[in-house]
Amino acid sequence: MAAAARIADEPAFVLHSHDWSESSLILETFCRHRGRVVLVAKGAKKPCSNFRPVLLPLQPLALTYTLAGDGSAEIHTLKGAEWLGGHVLPTGDALLSGLYMNELLLRLLARDDPHPALFDAYAGVVRVLASEHGDALEPVLRSFELLLLRAIGLLPSLAVQTMAAAPLHADQRYTLEPEGGLRAASAADRAGLPGHQWQALQRALDDSASPGAALRACAPVCAELKPQLRALLQYHCGSPMLRTRQLMLDLQAL
Repeated sequence: MAAAARIADEPAFVLHSHDWSESSLILETFCRHRGRVVLVAKGAKKPCSNFRPVLLPLQPLALTYTLAGDGSAEIHTLKGAEWLGGHVLPTGDALLSGLYMNELLLRLLARDDPHPALFDAYAGVVRVLASEHGDALEPVLRSFELLLLRAIGLLPSLAVQTMAAAPLHADQRYTLEPEGGLRAASAADRAGLPGHQWQALQRALDDSASPGAALRACAPVCAELKPQLRALLQYHCGSPMLRTRQLMLDLQAL
């Protein structure tokens, strides 16, 4: 019998885990070169397991695993996990924000669909969440939402009106809606941005040579972007409401 194919030292993050047996876990992971991958970590819940202190969310890891069967199976077997260090686990609002990103990836990313640039953006946001730069929390989340939507083909061009395919006027306000894309804002729309700001966001997304371009473009318009991107993301995630989003609302209501 041929030996199972092996993936070694794959940069990854754990998005979610749940019990598989009394001693093992099923892991949803986000891998740089392999995309969203499901792994079984046998014996990970045992007190003596080397996996136990390592398999945590929002921590950079290098994973080694074997592919089940011909590699097309949904669940593969974890063989090794190394913490790459660099930062501690985020806390408070930063932790909730990280779990929110994880839920978005679980709901929106197809399995085995690599997105290395999105992985790098995610890793960068996690580093910010683990730092004490609380003022950067909103900009990094908005930029990640934009990059995620674009990576999976759910973000319309921000340089033109979606339905009319007409250019934007620099000083006219436009709003991004789930079903109609970018359109001219009406008096009833509470959220919107001038055309020149939408165009700046599009240029930043197109600037692959500058990883921080999207972050810088989002910084001055975070408050206006937030409700529009949240509505678009929830639309594509479907029901029910994102659990982390509901948790944030519940905490704000206390």
